[in-house]
Amino acid sequence: MRVKRLHHVAIAVTDPAPLEAVLGDAFALGTPHRESRAALDIAVFHAGDSAIELLRPTGPGSSVPAFIAAKGEGLFHICLEVEDLDAAIAELSAKGLRLRAGSPMAGHAGTRVAFLDTATTGGVLFELLEQPGGA
Repeated sequence: MRVKRLHHVAIAVTDPAPLEAVLGDAFALGTPHRESRAALDIAVFHAGDSAIELLRPTGPGSSVPAFIAAKGEGLFHICLEVEDLDAAIAELSAKGLRLRAGSPMAGHAGTRVAFLDTATTGGVLFELLEQPGGA
């Protein structure tokens, strides 16, 4: 498996404004790109070749509200970009890691993603991401 880069870190929040001020102003990452999907409002701050995503739940259609209820706001997942998602899943499976869902799913902007089961990763939620066409 080849990890190309740390794609992004996602942080679960109930009110993104305080952290947006820190990221945008104090860290000079500027204005975030915003999108809404799967019962989430997402603010993406680009930091070099990586990004920081703020995930604010807008309804019950994601696992973020349950995460916040159980653990509070904070680090939600770490996303690693891989060259070949299917090969990465096969290799990690052979090493005893499992997916949260049975198979990869569509991510934003044409990506394919898969989340690893935290019971097999020391409690940390990892997302694996493959760009369209491996780009």
